[in-house]
Amino acid sequence: MRPTRPLLLAFLGVIAVGTVLLMLPISSTAAGAAPFGDAVFTAASAVTVTGLTVVETATYWTGFGEAVLLVLMQLGGLGIMTFTALLVVIIGGRLGMRRRQAAQAEQGILDPGEIKRVIIGVAILSATIEALLAIVLFARFVSLGFSPGKAAWDAVFQSVSAFNGAGFSLFTDSLARFQGDVIVLGTIALGIIAGGLGVPVWADLTRRRRMGLSRRRWSLHTRLTLLGTAILLGLGFVVITIFEWTNPATLGAMPEGERLLNGAFQAVTPRSAGLSTVNYGDMREETLFFTDFLMLIGGGSVSPAGGIKVTTMLVLALATVASLRGAADVQFMGRRLPSAAIKQALSVTVIFASSILVGTIALLIASDVGLNAAFFEVTSAFTTTGLSTGITGSLPGVAEGILIVLMVVGRLAPQLLGAALVLRETGTTYRYPEERPIVG
Repeated sequence: MRPTRPLLLAFLGVIAVGTVLLMLPISSTAAGAAPFGDAVFTAASAVTVTGLTVVETATYWTGFGEAVLLVLMQLGGLGIMTFTALLVVIIGGRLGMRRRQAAQAEQGILDPGEIKRVIIGVAILSATIEALLAIVLFARFVSLGFSPGKAAWDAVFQSVSAFNGAGFSLFTDSLARFQGDVIVLGTIALGIIAGGLGVPVWADLTRRRRMGLSRRRWSLHTRLTLLGTAILLGLGFVVITIFEWTNPATLGAMPEGERLLNGAFQAVTPRSAGLSTVNYGDMREETLFFTDFLMLIGGGSVSPAGGIKVTTMLVLALATVASLRGAADVQFMGRRLPSAAIKQALSVTVIFASSILVGTIALLIASDVGLNAAFFEVTSAFTTTGLSTGITGSLPGVAEGILIVLMVVGRLAPQLLGAALVLRETGTTYRYPEERPIVG
């Protein structure tokens, strides 16, 4: 836990500072200072890049308050990526050369000697992508009749929110007013996908291109992340669109072209983004349940996205297929996955699922919401997604406190678990006799 303690303290410190700033009279439109509960919940949601809100962002916070949220989102997104990269150096100092190399290979992280370049690269990558998104959105907002000043601010805010998967919006209906706008939705969706790939993937892609190497030389982590992302986006689009196609409260009332567009967009946002073009409270139960599955997986490793991560899902899927086939090893694309990676993937998934179960029970006890709504809210908070069926603002103070804990723990859990599992890897000089229990 020692290497990850600074990360926890840093996040709590930024949340505390953000809370104080949001409680200043200049930050909100409320009479006097914003209540402590509203300020701390909003600050925690922004720093953990979740996006759940108890007040309306577009109307409750002033320009100064929105600027505070923008900084908190940027610090939260950049902080989690850069600190995870730094964590490799700390862990590397605790491991022998062989185990250090194995840990880097399993986690998809670069060599410690490249950390300084990676940290600078993360900042440049974030700024570049966010700037490109903002330019496109600015041009589109101006063409829609926004004043240049408002168009610029909204474009920058939404770009930072999209790339970091923060889920905050300066529009009272999130993005529902842009249901038929392929430019706005397409730009924001691309930003969400780009941010969700993760530092190792972008570093691998840019390095290979710079060195003139082909796709065949991509690392296994990169190939798994890209494959898993494509599968989840395609599956999410098909399932959500089919489930909601005839729902008059969501996609059913739109023209066919807009149904496809919004079905595709809603397949992107559950992967830890939190923005929406429809009211999730009106969605069918089967859609909400499938969205829980997408939120649980999240995005790529060493990215602002939450969840168990795409590679974790694929590792478990490959291990399951290998078990069904009776294969001794788990193999994929000419590589054999180490047993330690499979155990870590299983551990992370079980811990995440158990935490969501405990959180759901706690929320049911602390509030009077139904099971499905509570499960969806807890999954969204713990995976730092930010989607909601609309119950967040009506929850009692104790329930809001539970969500704050879930957001913070869910934001830091992948890093804490990854470091702990690697550091606790030990070898033994003996093995007990094998005895197989009955399974199934």
